[in-house]
Amino acid sequence: MKSYKIIALLFMLLALGLGAVFYMDHTYPSEISGFFKKEYYGQLGPLAICVELFIAGLYLFRKLVKANFALALFGFTVVMDAVFNLFGIFSTQLPLYAMIIFWVCALLSFWLAFTDTFKMGKISWIGAIASFILGNAVELFFNYW
Repeated sequence: MKSYKIIALLFMLLALGLGAVFYMDHTYPSEISGFFKKEYYGQLGPLAICVELFIAGLYLFRKLVKANFALALFGFTVVMDAVFNLFGIFSTQLPLYAMIIFWVCALLSFWLAFTDTFKMGKISWIGAIASFILGNAVELFFNYW
């Protein structure tokens, strides 16, 4: 099996496994108004990161041109989660083990996206900036607003 497919399958399996763990920790409010509160949406942030990782892995597995953008988006989301937590803007919802796993995947994602390792087309500057902005938007949506 080709190395990009192995990495893609690893990303997808990690996303599914961690997503299942985060989903089991998910609590539902007892009232309808609870669905519109920040506390409810905050617990969906880790699931959103898992969805980003799964989509990036799926695009990589199919060797689509969009894979580098999705990999960069996932990487920036994970990095900005840690940076915002470090500077005290908000506290992360990710447990430490998940943060470590996501950091390893993010570093690998950055390497794949910005070096064009598997010849899928190098990510453009506009794509890199857009993935940075969207990664920040995801983090701020689930943790700050």
